Amino acid sequence: MNSIQTIQDVLLEAQRQARFTGVPRRLSYRLVPGKAFVCIGARRSGKSTLLNQMIAGLLDRGAAVEDILYVNLFDDRLDEVRQGNLKLLTEAYFGLYPERKGRKGLHCFLDEIQMARGWESFADRLMRAENMSVYLTGSSADMLAREVGTAMRGRSLAWELFPFSFAEYLDAKGVVVDLRGQQARLRVRKAFDGYWQSGGFPEVMDADPPLRVMIHQDYFKTMVFRDVVDRHDALHPRAVRDMAYRLLNSAASLYTINALTGYLKSLDHRVSKAFVGDVLAWLEDAYALFTVRLYDASLSRQYVNAKKIYAVDHALVRSTSTGILVNDGHLLENLVFVDGRRRGRELYYYRTRTGREVDFVWRGEDGRLTLIQVSLQVPEGSETLARELAALREALRERPGSRALLVTMDDGPRQLETAEGPVEIVPVWQYLLAGEPK
Repeated sequence: MNSIQTIQDVLLEAQRQARFTGVPRRLSYRLVPGKAFVCIGARRSGKSTLLNQMIAGLLDRGAAVEDILYVNLFDDRLDEVRQGNLKLLTEAYFGLYPERKGRKGLHCFLDEIQMARGWESFADRLMRAENMSVYLTGSSADMLAREVGTAMRGRSLAWELFPFSFAEYLDAKGVVVDLRGQQARLRVRKAFDGYWQSGGFPEVMDADPPLRVMIHQDYFKTMVFRDVVDRHDALHPRAVRDMAYRLLNSAASLYTINALTGYLKSLDHRVSKAFVGDVLAWLEDAYALFTVRLYDASLSRQYVNAKKIYAVDHALVRSTSTGILVNDGHLLENLVFVDGRRRGRELYYYRTRTGREVDFVWRGEDGRLTLIQVSLQVPEGSETLARELAALREALRERPGSRALLVTMDDGPRQLETAEGPVEIVPVWQYLLAGEPK
């Protein structure tokens, strides 16, 4: 069987298969005529399901199944396409439907497009020459928004998809997102316990604990070896592995390039600081781990000071780390980080002039700073509450007019009045639902 016939079989199978559409995502994306829709994010976060939801929407609005070209480039039958011969896709499609050549209203869905070489110019040609609407997903550095924008010359809009938010988890569990009334709040609060254990990856939501751990560990291993080592042809694969797991074990903690380099050298890896910097960038581009810098007007001071590391999912950290360096307080901080990153906030950590640290700070659209401390429990009169308030109060003195929040596992919410301004103490499950898009 020749390549065209094989690809036609793949296309026809995709048209005939029952599509899993899952739970509608709370991703506020927009489809703009003349621009490709690009969805980027971590492996197994639901990108393919989102494409299936979009296809189902087209069919519901009257599109014919023959108007849709869909391929998942992980399919091993498409190896010739992945080697850069993407024109075979359109040859196979128009070989099946020659009457559609040149027509408007055609849609091309290319799932995991980073698997194919030369996809940028191919996607651009589909829009210009074939009058197709184009939808792309990817989970590697090649699909970062800035690279998509450069390669496609402004003819695309990229949206990030993360594992389920707490609101999406409630949607998947059939729990109404409603905090009005004590019973409704209790249902939501109880559901948070499940989210806290399972995290946001859709596949593990209903898995029993041993299976969830195995799946999480497989996810992270795949991110490290396929999305980092293989994609970047890393010279020191074992060093990449050891560094990735060291960082995962340090979630919500500070790190420096020098310390990481020293750690790898202590394991007899002959690596440079430049190599360590490259691996950090690769891990972030793969949506596995993320760096948060110090809030400072000077970019040089931002880069010189220690940075903090966070993972794409708090439960993945629990399943994959050794548990020696990570505790529930770190996991809660990681959860708050991912929520902010999902919402597109440019997050930093803050250090006061006397050296006290505030976990997160970001500037809102109104120009106002929000300062956040994260702590498991802050009982009235406790040393923990006094310590967290001291950092927030000092930050408020240095940044007057800022909003101050203390996110915790405690019940509430409540507000404390201080000489520097109010501090809102918010249960994490309420914090995660505040302002969540529909």
